[in-house]
Amino acid sequence: MQTSVAADELKALIERIERLEEEKSALASDIRDVYSEAKANGFDTKILRKVVGIRKKNHAERQEEEAILELYLQALGMQA
Repeated sequence: MQTSVAADELKALIERIERLEEEKSALASDIRDVYSEAKANGFDTKILRKVVGIRKKNHAERQEEEAILELYLQALGMQA
């Protein structure tokens, strides 16, 4: 009886994961479609992806990364 309950629970978990993976795949496809639309409208998708990544970060995190980037670029003589 205990094994059956564990097996049923495991099966339910696996099925939930599979459904979520299908949803994730569908969402990824939708995101690709939006980037394709943006590209067709003349937007640079590489830059759009960077903007999306930047917007995910909080202000302090962005400032820290920008300061480190500036420091590295200065060390390499790439920025005044």
